[in-house]
Amino acid sequence: MSPFTVFVRTLMKTSAIFIGATAVVLHPSLDWSHGWSKTTRAASFFGQMSVTAKGGQTDTAIEALVAALKDPDAGVRKQAAAALGDLQSTRAVPGLIEALKDSDVDVRQRAVMALGEIRDARAVQPLVAILKDADPKLRTRAAMALGELGDRSAVDGLMAALKDANVDVRLRAVRALGEIGDPKAVPGLTAALKDEDVNVRRSAVQALAEISGGDGDHHAFRVRPHPTPHPNPNPNPNPNPHPNPHPNPRLRGGAALGH
Repeated sequence: MSPFTVFVRTLMKTSAIFIGATAVVLHPSLDWSHGWSKTTRAASFFGQMSVTAKGGQTDTAIEALVAALKDPDAGVRKQAAAALGDLQSTRAVPGLIEALKDSDVDVRQRAVMALGEIRDARAVQPLVAILKDADPKLRTRAAMALGELGDRSAVDGLMAALKDANVDVRLRAVRALGEIGDPKAVPGLTAALKDEDVNVRRSAVQALAEISGGDGDHHAFRVRPHPTPHPNPNPNPNPNPHPNPHPNPRLRGGAALGH
């Protein structure tokens, strides 16, 4: 991921935790026993656990959040998975892997996203298995998460996903392979250059450039060393090869004539 993408993701995570903290500060007496709506209950829980983690009680917060992954309400389970992703503790990985089997698709999606954010190798194979899920959104999220993990053991599964019937899955699989950077993916990415979708083809070009050591868009313009350097290079090269502000001969002539 580019530095700008990392900055935006970090900003979003920090903002989410701050919003949860604000909710708890404004409503310190909130608990779960007053018949609130599902949304309010989940939001309150997320806020309370975020504040607990920021206050130095991380272990307690994570244990509570992992336990909440089995709450009878899907909204609470979804918010718990999201909070665990924000906290990025590897202690949450087993519970989040178990949440990949949740009956609610939104909870499964949140668990996939959280595992991608935590980036623990134990999540690789469970996420690879999700690439074969019946839900295309889940498959797409799994490909994105595997790109974030950057583990080469995911390459075979992502290569298979390049033939997925869903274009979003193929697109994310291509990008994930570029992020992982394993040369083993080159044949599959080369085949993706013939994909029917132009965005997949463009991403395949980018991924191949990343694997070859370039950065995609600017790779073609990078200054490369000459394959056979001069045996006696100039020890004092001219730092300004074009001292005239108008290197075009016609412009130089016009300037000399006072035009």
